[in-house]
Amino acid sequence: MAIEMRQQMKLTQQLVMTPQLQQAIKLLQLSRLELQDLVRQEMEENPVLEETLEAEEVKEQDQLELAEKEEQPAGEEKEFHEVQAGTETLTDTDWDSYLEGYNYSSGEQQYYDDEDRPSYENILTRKGTLVDHLMWQLNLTNLTDFESRVGAEIIGNIDEEGYLRATVDEIAAACQTDIELVDSTLKKIQEFDPMGVGARDLRECLLIQVDQLGMNGSVVEGILLNHLHDLETRKYKQIAKALGVDVNDILTAARIIASLDPKPGRIYGSEDVHYISADVFVYKIADDYVVVLNDEGLPNLRVNPFYAGDVKANPQVDAKAEEYINDKVRSATWLIKSIHQRQRTIYKVAKSIARFQRDFLDRGIEHLRPLVLRDVAEDIGMHESTISRVTTNKYMQTPQGLFEMKYFFNSGISTTEGDFIASESVKNKIKEIVDAEDPRKPYSDQRIAELLSAHSINIARRTVTKYREMLRIGSSSERKRHF
Repeated sequence: MAIEMRQQMKLTQQLVMTPQLQQAIKLLQLSRLELQDLVRQEMEENPVLEETLEAEEVKEQDQLELAEKEEQPAGEEKEFHEVQAGTETLTDTDWDSYLEGYNYSSGEQQYYDDEDRPSYENILTRKGTLVDHLMWQLNLTNLTDFESRVGAEIIGNIDEEGYLRATVDEIAAACQTDIELVDSTLKKIQEFDPMGVGARDLRECLLIQVDQLGMNGSVVEGILLNHLHDLETRKYKQIAKALGVDVNDILTAARIIASLDPKPGRIYGSEDVHYISADVFVYKIADDYVVVLNDEGLPNLRVNPFYAGDVKANPQVDAKAEEYINDKVRSATWLIKSIHQRQRTIYKVAKSIARFQRDFLDRGIEHLRPLVLRDVAEDIGMHESTISRVTTNKYMQTPQGLFEMKYFFNSGISTTEGDFIASESVKNKIKEIVDAEDPRKPYSDQRIAELLSAHSINIARRTVTKYREMLRIGSSSERKRHF
């Protein structure tokens, strides 16, 4: 066969990812905070994109009312008289004293005594850290200037859990001193509050706390020195035989060790608490559930009217500036449309979920219905991948609590009655069984499976094990309590 070149027309159909489609897909899977950051960045980079404030609308209304008043005839103008209280006129001095005791936020007069003022601890701009607390104690300790510098180097290498993450050799090299001085300074820091701070491992942390509690030479210290691993595996009889004491003494010592703090620095943790803001609210009104989108924090965007007009009509705009403005206007328009499309899609998906999970909204997690992405996709006429993106990092506030939207999608397990129950409901039932068990005689996975059968839930022992591990619940031997 001869090889030749020739032209040929061919009709094909393929999906082209336009910039608009790419942007819509990207916005769809963003969380609320990520969307707010993206909008803020776009407003900084795009000069034609701006936020419509309610205050601007009110200002425009005030301007209209002022214009109407100016159009009134001169004879209809109202006269304003001096305000009097009784027979006394408020002078300028009276107004000053009046305003000094006036609370603008509540409209009431409030006078504060020294006792009523908030303490300085309640108006701190930031929370005290473990390093601040240790440095404060270091400054109160009778040390030389060089020892204080070594102590500051040691404290700088203590992490948020209270453990020293640098070796003595490394600190000595950094301070250009001998190891003995670093060791002696470290021992002084290990006497600081909180107990156990400055340790290099868990055993040393617990031993420092035992030493400060005055329990040197006790069974507790013996366990920590030589049998900490046996204690983790609950080999109480083996520890008692090795130490030559009674098993009850080992149980008492284990109870004391359990009361010690393995992470002494966490009470000074600097991490801020992050609260989840719901994307959708579900309210029950009469016998129906209403879905409401949470638009708080999302700015109302628009294209600046100055640039929205015909740029070509302005002779002062050259071709390069015209191209730049048109590109920014298109970008802003795409962003606004993509955000609106995102909100509409979230609303449709949330409404479909509320329709499928009506029993859950009415009666709780035990009535959670098995649901897959295909069910919602067919219900609202969208692709499963779109439903997956919509439910990622989105939260729904329901009468039963706050849940991630992916929580409502789970596989079904058949019951002995021929119905299907959601896997999350089975997990919740396992958790209830474990919470109600006797800690001295915890249920095995086989026994949990038998108890679930009594509730018409027929699952294998290995399935119970899988769900228990997903719930981070230990095995029966790990849950067993001897005291």
